[in-house]
Order: sequence, then structure tokens, then C-alpha cells
Amino acid sequence: MKEKRKHKKTTESGFKAYLAALPEAERQRLAAFFQEVEEHILLLPKGDRLRLRGDFEQALLYYARQGLPLSQALERLRPEHLGGFYTRPPVLWYPLDDSAKIYPMAMEHGQMAVFRLSVYFREPVAPELLQMALNFTMKRFPGFATTLKVGFFWHYLDTFKRRYPVEAEEGIPCRPLAVERSGAATFRVVYYGDRMSVEFFHILTDGAGGLVFLKALTAEYLRLLGAVQPREPAAWEIPGESEMANEFRRAEKRDVLSGFVDKPAVQMGGRRARISPCRVLHFRMDAEKLGQVAREKNATVTAYLLSRQLLACKSATDEVRGDISIRVPVNLRKFYPSDTLRNFSLFCSVRFPISAIRDADALIPEIIAQLKQKASRESMEEMIAATAHLTDMIRYIPLLVKAPVAKKIYGFLGDGIFSNTLSNLGVVSLPPEMAEQVRAMDFILGPSAINRASCGLVTFGDTAVLSITKTTADPSFEEALYALLERDGLRPEVEGSVRYAH
Repeated sequence: MKEKRKHKKTTESGFKAYLAALPEAERQRLAAFFQEVEEHILLLPKGDRLRLRGDFEQALLYYARQGLPLSQALERLRPEHLGGFYTRPPVLWYPLDDSAKIYPMAMEHGQMAVFRLSVYFREPVAPELLQMALNFTMKRFPGFATTLKVGFFWHYLDTFKRRYPVEAEEGIPCRPLAVERSGAATFRVVYYGDRMSVEFFHILTDGAGGLVFLKALTAEYLRLLGAVQPREPAAWEIPGESEMANEFRRAEKRDVLSGFVDKPAVQMGGRRARISPCRVLHFRMDAEKLGQVAREKNATVTAYLLSRQLLACKSATDEVRGDISIRVPVNLRKFYPSDTLRNFSLFCSVRFPISAIRDADALIPEIIAQLKQKASRESMEEMIAATAHLTDMIRYIPLLVKAPVAKKIYGFLGDGIFSNTLSNLGVVSLPPEMAEQVRAMDFILGPSAINRASCGLVTFGDTAVLSITKTTADPSFEEALYALLERDGLRPEVEGSVRYAH
């Protein structure tokens, strides 16, 4: 606390010294500027108003250190970028989408469905500008300026207008968010070196929706940095009226309800670490070479990686009976085009008896067949119908009563029926002027309550990054997977954290 107060005093004295050194005309211009800032943050609590004003001061000091003329600095920081977001009372609330309703009820033992999207810039992140970028970006995402509330029957998201801070990254990736606190956010923005990351509680959005937020925040940061010129907003930078729609209710209703509950899958070995995740690894691969290898084996990239992942899972367990099952998220927007930023994805599984997993290439035809059948529109619609049916069954049971049993009712969401996950976010594209400033991206899935590893894949530019989230110090899975990829000529470049705990 003393360090924070000392930093605050140093910040204030630094700006006062900067202000005192300016000519009188520029001081008057700044006074008018901050009066306009105040007009755009009228309804924020006093503490947030002071902190947001401090954000503008810090950005001005950053620009002054860079030698940017005051006129250009004020042009980049025009208060109108805040819009009217902080001048209007918070009146909106959002019921959770069908997929998200289980997440707040399933939280236990510090486990939480969190995922991370990161961009790596070509220069270290300027936190002063990243904070202003977030301040300016929030008006674009009113559905993200929310906090989790407990209703009588369901949790819901309530608008909460505040200053959302960026944080220097100090903890482990994808650690739980303190959503039980009043006014707590359901996402966080952190930075470390040249990396900017956004971590989302899955109750708020899925990977596709998170990418829209990440792109918009990146665009605003690069504009403030002066790395890209102001331009007409891209489609993903303009709010749409359908962005907070619960699209699950739009899907075609089917009489056949897909069975969700499956038998438990084989789990990889290794004692679970006290801190989770205990390690995050990134396998960076040449995207063109990865695609070429997959095509040579008559497979998609997803099917190819699944074949190697199945064999690596087998290498990481002493079990000789049972099934290995890998969860594969399915983006439903490909069946129902939608602008929603909420969850609009489900999953299927690729499952094999452990005794049948011997040769990775031999698995590919059956993997393709399983994906074609289980990830089809028909199968997803059956799952959507079953989700809606289960939701309707417990709709009018008070939350206090249904919370303890909800996880069992939604047993299909349990980690125990899977051994691992492969979530392929696909190819991410950015406008050329933005792409020049971004050297890499990655996608990390939060740790599972049971599974020893989870994998996320994203491709940007000429690089595909497979990120592995570990909950055990046992290296068998990643070593086997690396050996299989290397044998195919991919030779991944491996980056990763130290082990957080054993």
C-alpha cells in the first residue's frame, strides 16, 4: 500500500513538473482538454474519475518523453474517443447464453473456465498507452463492461461502468478471476515485455468473440502508439445490435436429443501440481510446412494434430484399458452466420480405445470420419436442443437449490469424459498495417480440473503456435508429441514457462 501511495505521489509530482514547464498557452489548452475529459466521465465514481484522469496524464507524460508535440498528443487522446459510455447510467443486463449458464455454478476448488489470447508486438508494450487503449475500447464492447450477479433462478451479467485497469503480468496464466467480488470484471488485460494478453472467463465469450475484442484493443493501442494511421473502423470495430444475442435459441429444433454423458476417459499420468497450471509450453511451427504435412497425409491440420495427440496421450499413461478421448470445440457460426460475441460454440470428441492407438497415420481416416459425423450441423443441433431442454428443465428451480446438482445434470461438460482438448482457433488475419506491427500470437486454454494437459492452436502470418497447458510436472505428453512432430519434419521451436510448482 505504501509503495502504491509513493507511486501515486511520484506520478502527480511528475505531471505537475511537466505542466509547470509548459508555456502559458499550452497550460490553458491542457486545462480546456481536461475539462472536456471531465465532461465524458461524469457518472463514474470519484475514485475512477481520478484514476482515469491520471491515465490521461500518464499518456501525456509518455508522449512528452518520446518528444511528441503536445498538439499531436492531444489529437491522439481526444476525449471523444471515450464516447458517451461513461456519461450514461448502467441500465442494461444480460441473461447468460445457454452454454455459459453452467460455468459460475461449476466453479470449485479454484477451478475456472478461463482462456487467454495474446499478441506479441515488435517493441515492448507501453503500459500508459495500453491503459488508454482499453479506456477507449470499452465503449465498443458494452456487453464486456459487466459484472457477474446472482439472480433468483440464474446468474446474469449486469452492466458495471468503471475504469478497467491493465495489469503488469505477475501471476500464472489463466488464474481464476475474483468474480464473486462486487463489481469484478469477467476479463483481464495484462502485459509483459512485448506481449499483451486478454484473459476471459468463458461465461463472457468464446474464442471467436474474444478475438474480436483483442483485435479492437490492438488496433486502438497501435493508433495511440502512432504505428498505424487513423482510418475508417473495420467491421469488427463497430458495435452491432446482434452481438449480445443468445444464438443457441436460433438453431433448428430437433426432436432427437443427443446423449451427452459418456463413460470416463483415460487420464494421463503424473501427480497434479499444487499450482495450476504448473507450466505453459508453446510449439511454434512453420504454418506452410504444417499444412503441407497434413495434406500429404490426406488430413486437415486439426485431424493431423489429433492423430499425434492421441498417440502422445497414450505415451503419457500406464493404463492399458479404456478410451482416450480428445475434446474438439466446434464454432457454430459456420452453420449459423452470426455477429454474436457471446458463446456460440459446443464441442465433439474424438474417441479411440487405447489398444487401437498404435500408428498415428493409421488413425487419420477414422478421425476424419468421427469429425465429419460428430461435428456436423445435425449433431450440433441435437446437442443444442438437448442443452435447451436441460436448461428448461431446471429453469424455475431456485439457484440456491440447483447450483449443487447443476454440474451433474450438465454432466456432458465434465472433464472426466475427456483425456485432453484440442481447440483450433484457425488463421487470424489483421489489416496489413496492423499485421506489420505484430510478430506473433498465441492461444492458451485454462487448466482443466482433471485433464493433465490441454492444447490450443492459432495461426498468424507464417507461424502456427500450439500451446500446451500443463497441470502436472510429468513431461511425457509434450516430449512424445514433440518427437512425433519432429519425425514428420516440423521441428517445432519450443518456448515455455518455468514450472510454477511441482
